[in-house]
Amino acid sequence: MIARNTILGFVLISQICVGFIGNSLLFVFYVYMYFIHSHLRKPIDLIFMHLTLGNILTVVFSLTPHIMVYFGAGNAINAVSCKAFLYLYRLSRAISICTTSLLSTFQAITISPRNSKWAWLKSRLSMCIFPSFLFFWILNMLIYIHLIDAEAPRTNVTMVGAGYFQSYCRSEVRNIPSHSFVSFLLIKDILLVIIMICTSLYMVSVLRRHHRRAQHLHSPSLSAQPSPENKATHSILLVVSCFVLFYGLNSLMTLYIFYAPQKNPNLYPITVILSSCYPTLCPFVLMKNSKIISRFYSSIL
Repeated sequence: MIARNTILGFVLISQICVGFIGNSLLFVFYVYMYFIHSHLRKPIDLIFMHLTLGNILTVVFSLTPHIMVYFGAGNAINAVSCKAFLYLYRLSRAISICTTSLLSTFQAITISPRNSKWAWLKSRLSMCIFPSFLFFWILNMLIYIHLIDAEAPRTNVTMVGAGYFQSYCRSEVRNIPSHSFVSFLLIKDILLVIIMICTSLYMVSVLRRHHRRAQHLHSPSLSAQPSPENKATHSILLVVSCFVLFYGLNSLMTLYIFYAPQKNPNLYPITVILSSCYPTLCPFVLMKNSKIISRFYSSIL
């Protein structure tokens, strides 16, 4: 058991290091480009900055308490720190979800044709970014503060029935404000995922139409060279796909654990790893598909 916990601890340490470093590098890049090279400034860079910040917080507050438990420091997590860790993790995760949805919507409107019904929003997009960030933070802070009383430090008592049991905290149905509140949280996340999927499908259709027009107007060699806007769209599509995949897997696993009559402790590490896969991989997906970022860090290194 000790060897198993040590291995899991090192796995989570490697995940938190990779996620923290990747998102920090990307955050530094966008801050540098936005404030130092203002001529290259784009409104969408603010969304990328906010997304990487949300990812950093998610990785840190999701994995840190589990690492403490797996290395034998779980006793340091009392009732207050248990509630704080879970609240900050849920808040940062919600910020990451909202920002990813905003990112896909922003890019879908940006690449929409001039004669589309979304064209009138293009001139107003940049003015909506900061109000959207403020709305995300206030809304999710108010939502998840209602779940603080539902959390308690983990005990050695075997948990049976509906509820969620982590390595350092437990949540029971009887302590949750109401079933309608939980339904509201599920509907909120599902709506955001639906927005991501719809905007992604729209971007794919726009790119396909653009590619067909380019084939008719230019030679195959020219049409095969994507524009910077198209490259950005491809990166965002990969980010959204990555999010939907890991969010879906993590949600299914969490629901199974929550409603399972007998809890299986072996499933908890899987949910922990899955919950941090998206914020860990997200910056590398963006960096891989951006030549500007690659050139920036290659010039430094």
